Amino acid sequence: MDEQTLIKTSIIEIFKGNGYSDLARMTQRDFEHIGEQLRQKSGILISGTTIKRLAYGEFSRLPQIATLNAIANFFDYKSWQEYRADKVKNAPGKAPAKQAGYKINWKHLSIPGTIIILAGIYFFGATNDSVKNAESASFSFRKNTSNDIPNSVVFNYNIDDVQADSFFIQQSWDKNRRVRIYKKKHTLTDIYYEPGYHIAKLIANDSAIREVDVSIPTHGWFFYAIDNIANYTPEYIKADSFVNNGSLGLTAVQLRESSIDVNKDKRYHYVYFPGQMDVPSDNFTFKTRVRMREVRPSTCPYIEIELFCQRSFMIMRSTTKGCAHEALIRFGEQVMEGMDTDLMPISFDVSQWTDIEIIVKNKVATVKINDKEVFSTHFTSNTRYLTGLGYISNGLCEVDRAELIGLDGKVMYKNDF
Repeated sequence: MDEQTLIKTSIIEIFKGNGYSDLARMTQRDFEHIGEQLRQKSGILISGTTIKRLAYGEFSRLPQIATLNAIANFFDYKSWQEYRADKVKNAPGKAPAKQAGYKINWKHLSIPGTIIILAGIYFFGATNDSVKNAESASFSFRKNTSNDIPNSVVFNYNIDDVQADSFFIQQSWDKNRRVRIYKKKHTLTDIYYEPGYHIAKLIANDSAIREVDVSIPTHGWFFYAIDNIANYTPEYIKADSFVNNGSLGLTAVQLRESSIDVNKDKRYHYVYFPGQMDVPSDNFTFKTRVRMREVRPSTCPYIEIELFCQRSFMIMRSTTKGCAHEALIRFGEQVMEGMDTDLMPISFDVSQWTDIEIIVKNKVATVKINDKEVFSTHFTSNTRYLTGLGYISNGLCEVDRAELIGLDGKVMYKNDF
């Protein structure tokens, strides 16, 4: 097995060990999650984009040694050399190395042709993904606008001694929020349009070499809408009153007053991010009673409950039984979609009041709907502490009760409205 094949097969093995059996169905969040798993095991930061490129074999040169060592560390080897040697030693058989199938016949080339080929060899040969002196980089931030949304954040960085072809700051898991930076310029001001707990990354080439945790809590509940397809910029919903008839929720009138086009397909977010984070995400209970009302006709109405963690997310998207293929559930590295998993048990009539309970004990997650256990799984990733909770829907959720409590009794949120 040549080294490039070993890299690709090793990455695929890591995917499978984390519950991802189909590479083609993996999302950018999934690749970022694998990067976090590698970081936790090795202490080495690798971007989701790099992991995706390695998985698809999209590299002409070997990755930097730090990346290779991270892969080896995941399998409990001290270095890539040790890992590779062990794989070669235990390989079932070795085939002699093959020469490239095409050779350049130099004597039949004209002088201009020779120059073009040599220039190409120089150009592509000079391209190197390696990053040197990454340990010399510094990365920090400060918020200039307290916890307001949008929030202006000033990143301070120093990459003057780092050797790489390009540098970026990415404010969260979303690679679309990546801004290019340059040496000798040590400040970048960026805007966060959503509250929450964000992991900002300092990136050299395609590898994250530093990261900082940016927490933007909310003053109580915060509401916004996002176009499902056309636009990722949030549209904020101003609501002086959001508790009606004993439940948390918004009205179509409030949407229009905030200039929300209710005729468009949107995701409506109700989120809550307290400043205090002391409930571990591997030992807690969450109870809620919820339903949704359609804003516009929808073939597959859904309610998505999201529990935000310092690392990763916990998500349960429920819809009607006829649309169970749209359901989704995620705990740590365990991600299951209705397209290839039977998630009928977590599907129900989302227009009716439904009691939902999520119990996580020592990383064993159990879901109950109307007091009946419908799902259970075990995850291994370190998701750290809970940072917030959210209700997301293509309609307007109504929440009659919500409580999020650690198994040690610490209350993160509790309200009967």
